[in-house]
Amino acid sequence: MSVNTMPMVSGGLHVRLRDADAEVRRIAVMDLPYGDEEDFAPLAIAALNDPAPAVRTKAAKALEGIDTEAVIAALSGALRDGDIQVREAAALSLSEIKDASMSRYLLPLIIDADAFVRAAGFRALRELREPAAFEIALGALADTHERVRREAVSVLGYLKNPQALGELTRVAMNDGEAEVRRVAVGALGYATDQQVLPALTHALKDGSWQVREEAASTLSKVKPRGAAEQLIAALGDSYWQVQLRVVRSLGRLKAQEAVPAVIDKLTHEVSNVRKEAAVALGEIGDARAIPALEKARQDPDPDVRKLAGLAITAIQK
Repeated sequence: MSVNTMPMVSGGLHVRLRDADAEVRRIAVMDLPYGDEEDFAPLAIAALNDPAPAVRTKAAKALEGIDTEAVIAALSGALRDGDIQVREAAALSLSEIKDASMSRYLLPLIIDADAFVRAAGFRALRELREPAAFEIALGALADTHERVRREAVSVLGYLKNPQALGELTRVAMNDGEAEVRRVAVGALGYATDQQVLPALTHALKDGSWQVREEAASTLSKVKPRGAAEQLIAALGDSYWQVQLRVVRSLGRLKAQEAVPAVIDKLTHEVSNVRKEAAVALGEIGDARAIPALEKARQDPDPDVRKLAGLAITAIQK
């Protein structure tokens, strides 16, 4: 019987999962009866031992977000699979676990000898906000593997422990990998004092535009004194993506001192920046922007015209 005509019953599915053709087995895993974990999870776990990497990858994906000890154990084992796609699928599925009580089964991963496993463990623990991961994550900021440092930084950002701010600041300013610096800059968003302003100011001048973009966003979350001044200076960034994020942050800060500089962005060559400028001026609410916004109602981009009109309405309220 062909795959297309095989009846979707438990017996037929078991047969297909043992078929000599790896493609038949792969499709059988995709057809597992999702909804009743007791029925399909053991089959997907068994498929993690299939000789074909494509089948194992599908099995790892099928177990996404299932919060049981058996599944966590199976996916943890798959993190050492010889195929990178299987390992990546297992890591992603572990990261979708939402039951905080499962943290105790994930904690051993972050002290594993294998860097991929450590990174996957931190990724899985991130949103569970497990306090027991704090000290290990703090130590992992010195890990030799970029991926481990990045995921450890994310864990610390979710835990929001003030004791981590000093180390996160150091990483944001000094780590050798731009992506680690970017994540560290974002993780500083839970700070509530001036301690992180030097790091964020430094990040606005980072050699990576993605880091500069992240710094602009984080400044609007932390709201340290002097943030608007630093952001206004960053409006001259060579990347329009950074300029856009700076304008957005100035709007969120309601920085009236930025009105003239933001008005200039209403004529930017990139329409997305012009849109953001219109929104920001509406948020700031300064009547000085109305003449420029009136002119922007003739913009060739209909979204800019619309947002300029809404900004005028917001200012005149």
